[in-house]
Amino acid sequence: MTDEDFKELQEFLIQVSIKVAKRGEGAIFAVGGNVPHKPLVEQSVPPFKVTSNPKLLESLALMDGAIIIDEKGILVAYGTMIKSSGVFHNYGTRHSAAISASKKAKLVVMVSEEDKKVRIFKAGKMVMQIDPFAKGIEKSVTEAVNVLESVGAGTLGAIGTTLLVPSLGIYLVPGIVLFGSAYYLAKGIKKHFG
Repeated sequence: MTDEDFKELQEFLIQVSIKVAKRGEGAIFAVGGNVPHKPLVEQSVPPFKVTSNPKLLESLALMDGAIIIDEKGILVAYGTMIKSSGVFHNYGTRHSAAISASKKAKLVVMVSEEDKKVRIFKAGKMVMQIDPFAKGIEKSVTEAVNVLESVGAGTLGAIGTTLLVPSLGIYLVPGIVLFGSAYYLAKGIKKHFG
């Protein structure tokens, strides 16, 4: 998968996650890497390219458990339990699973059923939070992914990774908060918005 293909997959998963959040449901999408998981349901849906069938992907995401997608954008498993490295303090089981999965995956997109926010995790850190109810949020996803790609996961997560204090992050555009190193974020934001 090329960098451009991966960028498109990220945008696609965020858009699907926004739809799931607006329905008041929760979900986890883990992409790439070797995320330890175990199926909670019989895997009767054969693998498919997720961008080719967004409605099926959205339906599968509404099941309990995570969606595992390979780096080529092919569904590997759904309704799975991610083998977490433990419950993290101040986080529920879905957030803990997303943090654990992101240590092995290239990207994790999680939808919180409780507060209806979409969160993106990389390298064991929450790097972005999206409010699906912000005006025009769907149009801002491309810009958000561009900044994520330019900054990179290695520099993210230094300022704030708490869900309770989004003020520690940088508001990228209305409805999107980016967490991470201020120097690199400012550089990445200036590159794309300056």
